[in-house]
Amino acid sequence: MSGKCEQCIVRQFNSLKALTKEELIRISDCKTSRMVKKGEVLFDEGEHINGVYCIRSGVCKVSKMSDNGRDQIVHLIKKGDLIGERSLINNEASNLKAIAVNDMEVCFIPKEEILKDLESNTSFTMEVLKNMAMSLKNADNVIVDMAQKTVKQRLALTLLYLEERFINLEEGNIDIHLSREDIANIIGTATESAIRLLSEFKKKKLIELKGKQIAVVDKKGLREIAEGF
Repeated sequence: MSGKCEQCIVRQFNSLKALTKEELIRISDCKTSRMVKKGEVLFDEGEHINGVYCIRSGVCKVSKMSDNGRDQIVHLIKKGDLIGERSLINNEASNLKAIAVNDMEVCFIPKEEILKDLESNTSFTMEVLKNMAMSLKNADNVIVDMAQKTVKQRLALTLLYLEERFINLEEGNIDIHLSREDIANIIGTATESAIRLLSEFKKKKLIELKGKQIAVVDKKGLREIAEGF
């Protein structure tokens, strides 16, 4: 189904770009590839990942179940991203769940193979550490935003983030079909509140709603809301 790692353009977007051709050839021989259908679980909370997933196509949402039984979406992982890097460092089970938002193609590289490269290739080790540091920084920002920003501010921030990361330049809309419940689970509110705020943003001509699709119309206006003006 998928080609060789050393010929795969996707690796240029993640830590694997720091591997040598010989290391990539070895990894290519031991990786497995599979299709993950929309709505299918890639891995669950409490599961030992024991390796790294490289996303060749598609998007998955990474969430954490709260004590009240609600999913909090903490990341959206897309083509070119790696997921599971933390499993390389610790032996703990995953505290997160990953579900395909649309059909995905993923490659799985076993932990023991990646560990060889972490031990021998310092450039690769630094790339992995940089990515993990960036994830921690983003997590810090999410914590502060959830504590200090209103739901309306968080929705504005989320729409700006989605527009930047998933824009379809040809159609001018956000090229990821998140349900209203998904959006609510990103900003930490009830689905009804998310729907009401989206309608409010539409009336103010900040966004356009075309069925499930969302197009950002007024970035400056959303930024002002996100910053509390």
